[in-house]
Amino acid sequence: MLWTRYAAIGDSFTEGVGDPCEGGAAGGGWRGWADRAAAELAARSNGPGAPRFGYANLAIRGRLLDRIVDEQLPAALDLKPDLVSVSGGGNDLLRPGVDIDALAARMDEAVAAIRAAGADAVLFTGVDPAGSPVIRRTRGRVAVFNEHLRAIAARRGAFVVDQWSMDVLRDWRCWGVDRLHMSPEGHRRVALAMLEALGVPDAGDWREPELAPLPELSRGAQRLANARWARGYLAPWIGRRLRGRSSGDLVTAKRPTLSPIEWPRASAEG
Repeated sequence: MLWTRYAAIGDSFTEGVGDPCEGGAAGGGWRGWADRAAAELAARSNGPGAPRFGYANLAIRGRLLDRIVDEQLPAALDLKPDLVSVSGGGNDLLRPGVDIDALAARMDEAVAAIRAAGADAVLFTGVDPAGSPVIRRTRGRVAVFNEHLRAIAARRGAFVVDQWSMDVLRDWRCWGVDRLHMSPEGHRRVALAMLEALGVPDAGDWREPELAPLPELSRGAQRLANARWARGYLAPWIGRRLRGRSSGDLVTAKRPTLSPIEWPRASAEG
C-alpha cells in the first residue's frame, strides 16, 4: 500500500527524544523513529505523477494518553491523513494508580476514530522493562496493556509494532543515558520494525546487525551506575511529578502540519 499523508501522535517516544538531528537537540531538534519511517515512506511515494508525501508529527514529550487523544488526535485527523501512528500510555503506566482498562478504552476510542476517518492506524506495544532497575516494577501493567493493544488492533484492523518481542531493545545500547528514551540505534530499529509491520519491502531488518554481548559489570559497578542514574534522572522525574509539572509543559509539536520530510531514511545510521 502507498501512503502519502502520515501523521504521528504520542509522547516523547514519537517526538523522537534521544535521537538528535544534526547539530544536536539544541541545534536541530529531535529526529526519531517516526521521522525515519516517514522518510522511507516518502522515498517510495516519489513515482511519476504520485502525490507529494506529507508528514506531520504532533507528539509532545510527557503527555498522558488523555491529552494525546483529546488534543493531538483531532488536530491530526483535521490533516486528512491516510496513515496515523498513535503511541501513548507509557507515562500513565508509570503511575501506581493507573486504571489499565480505562486506558485501553481511550486507546480503542482513538483507533476507532482513525479508522472511521478512513486512515490506517499503527499501534506500538510497550518494551519489556525487565532489565530496568526501577521501571521493571511496571512490567505486569505493561504486559496487560499490551494485550489490550493487540485486541484493539485485531478488532479495528490496525497494524501493531510488537516492541515487547524485540529482544534487541533490551540492550542498553538502544537507550540513552536516562534509560527512559531510546538512543539513535533504538529509534533506527523501531523505524524498521514499523516498516516491517506495514509490509514495506526491502526497507532493512531491525534485527541487524546483531549486537555483541556487553561486558558484564560487577555488582559494585552496577550499584554505582544505578545510583548515578537515580540522582541524575530518576530524582528530577519524581520532583516534576510531585510539583505537577511535565517535561513537555513548554513544548509545542515539532511538525504540526503535513510537510515534506528530508531526514535520512529509516536504515540510516546515527
